[in-house]
Amino acid sequence: MAPDIGPAAAGMHEGDGLPKEHPARPAWTRRRKRWRGLLASAVRPLIPRGLLARALLIVLVPLVVTQGIALQIFYGTHLDVISRRLSGGLAGDIGMVAEVLSRYPSPEDQGWLFREAAWRLDLSLAFEPGAELGRSAMRPASLPLLPLEGDLDNALRERLRLPFDTDWQSDPRSVIIRVGLPEGVLHVEAPRKRLFSGTLYLFVIWLVGASLLLFVAAALFMKNQVRALRRLAAVAEDFGKGRDSGTIKPEGASEVRQAAAAFNGMRANIRRFVTQRTELLAGISHDLRTPLTRLRLGLAMLPEESREDAVAMTQDVEEMERMIASYLAFARGDVLEAPQPTDLVALVRDLVSRFPGGGNGVPVEAPPTLTLPLRADALRRCLGNLLDNARRHAARVAVTVRETPGWAEVVVDDDGPGIPEAAREGAFKPFASFSSGGTGLGLAIARDIARAHGGEIVLGESPMGGLRAVARLPI
Repeated sequence: MAPDIGPAAAGMHEGDGLPKEHPARPAWTRRRKRWRGLLASAVRPLIPRGLLARALLIVLVPLVVTQGIALQIFYGTHLDVISRRLSGGLAGDIGMVAEVLSRYPSPEDQGWLFREAAWRLDLSLAFEPGAELGRSAMRPASLPLLPLEGDLDNALRERLRLPFDTDWQSDPRSVIIRVGLPEGVLHVEAPRKRLFSGTLYLFVIWLVGASLLLFVAAALFMKNQVRALRRLAAVAEDFGKGRDSGTIKPEGASEVRQAAAAFNGMRANIRRFVTQRTELLAGISHDLRTPLTRLRLGLAMLPEESREDAVAMTQDVEEMERMIASYLAFARGDVLEAPQPTDLVALVRDLVSRFPGGGNGVPVEAPPTLTLPLRADALRRCLGNLLDNARRHAARVAVTVRETPGWAEVVVDDDGPGIPEAAREGAFKPFASFSSGGTGLGLAIARDIARAHGGEIVLGESPMGGLRAVARLPI
């Protein structure tokens, strides 16, 4: 007996019955993905990006759909029934009057009939003997959204069974119906209120008004909820840029309160970690300075015959002191000073003026002023490191301060040997610099300070032939 082989065992796909390697499958899959992509690209511009707008859209769409269904059911059933019944009642009254007028054509009977019709049926009647019914029938849409004309015509055609026409334009409050009789033309003026119920407008106003009231209430509620999220996002962004705004007060929904509490805990942990690391680095660096000072003093007191060995050992001690200074600078870079409005152009010009010769050989291209919220001392170390590296490895240095959409950039160009593209990211590692054999934490500190401001440092190729270092800071 042959074993039962299912679609999966036979290499078939359960959805369409095609083998996995069937040549039609890739084309069908591509077509489906293409249609999905086209649908997504068509719908994506219509979807708002903000949380408040999306939440309101979630509330608005069901409201509109519910209103559409309610109106469709009302117009499709209740309104249609009421309109046909009212039109049928008016057509029946007119047919009854026309029948009585045909049976009793004397002037006395006509006067009695017209008076009774005006009193009991609310119809104004007039008879034109010997006249013939014309072909002018005027049926504009007198009342929007109501099927009055068609229902009245159908009812008159069904119950009157005489030639007629209707005039909807002559009087905005009445409809004039002319009926062709063998003896003449009967003119009937009927009020339009007999053909529709005023509760229709009350229903529409109530439906739309209630929906608007609910939508406004939902919008106010969602705005309060989104405000808490926006405040949390703003505080988190400021903290990421080194602007400590303090703890955030938990408010809003329970999930938003939980996120705010988690942010406060994360902020406290990060600050505690930064403080501990800073204190640790500062303590180690300070403790190492004491034995290094003793070594330097001991080397200085060696006799003359050991001076050559003392020089080499002194160079090692100086190298260790430079490394310790880098540690201390790195520790100071982690201290979050409060940002203050600072003129970036003035800060850059002051750094350039500290170059040998007053910075006369370093051109600075910049706008008159560019004020940003900056931690001035930390940014001085950042930009000073970039300028010192450029001056150390190049003969010509140029500085540009420019403003781009949303960013302020400080560009340092030089004509030095540069850094290969593959090694640029490695230059930011600790104990690396622009030269392949250098040591220190300069660029690591500079990038850390730039990122603490919410910016970045990017290395590239300079038009001068050397290296371009770009420090980007958010405006």
